[in-house]
Amino acid sequence: MLWAMSIISPGDGQSTYKKSPRIIAIANQKGGVGKTTTTINLGAAIAENDKKVLIIDLDPQSNTTTGLGFSTKELKSSTYQVIIQENTASEAILDVGIKNLHLLPSSLELAGAEIELVTALSREQRLTRALDEVISNYDFILIDCPPALGILTVNALCFAKEVIVPIQCEYYALEGLGQLVGNVDLVKSNLNPELEISKIVLVMYDSRTKISKQVADEVREYFGERVCNQMIPRSVRLSEAPSYGQPITVFDPTSRGAVAYKELAKEVLNE
Repeated sequence: MLWAMSIISPGDGQSTYKKSPRIIAIANQKGGVGKTTTTINLGAAIAENDKKVLIIDLDPQSNTTTGLGFSTKELKSSTYQVIIQENTASEAILDVGIKNLHLLPSSLELAGAEIELVTALSREQRLTRALDEVISNYDFILIDCPPALGILTVNALCFAKEVIVPIQCEYYALEGLGQLVGNVDLVKSNLNPELEISKIVLVMYDSRTKISKQVADEVREYFGERVCNQMIPRSVRLSEAPSYGQPITVFDPTSRGAVAYKELAKEVLNE
């Protein structure tokens, strides 16, 4: 769903409409659960549907940035400079070389923002304010969040309207999930009343194992219709794609992983 915001131009009395994108935080407080893989490949799959997509790498590990083919050492500007207001978002955004897909990259410097923003005024809204100049250029904005509820993740949750939670179909996968739900509710109550967990994505699913089925059943019982029908299979090709700096939809467009993310994109688009 896309919303439109009416803007009255001074003097002419005419209303124009500024597009407002769907802003989605990809979040889970556990690391290694497929946040980055889902951000890159869901973003690329949505872009294939003629939607303009901006991916924001908000994780200092910068795996989304390198997974899309960029060296963090060669960046002139990144999310860090944007959040500390040293550069504008438009100065930092990169063309990925894939139609309709752009990236706001990250760098290791971003880890310092957690400390630098501690005493900053309205620190939870830094990302929201920094992106205001560019959001109307996009249909979707996907944010790869760090695996912790620090000030960077809080900025993402204040900026986003939706949260997609990837859950790996493995032992301990549900550990900390209740805390994530509680933290989303906390941000919703105090900072961003529009925030909702819209989708749960089951990733690293292996139909040969009992544990995958057990985890999938538990998650569906707890979250109901919010769990996507499409599950992302465990796949060697999916794990290889980042080392080539490409989404799976480009690296191997007919692979099981690519097909799965294309189907997942359809579910998200039909929200």
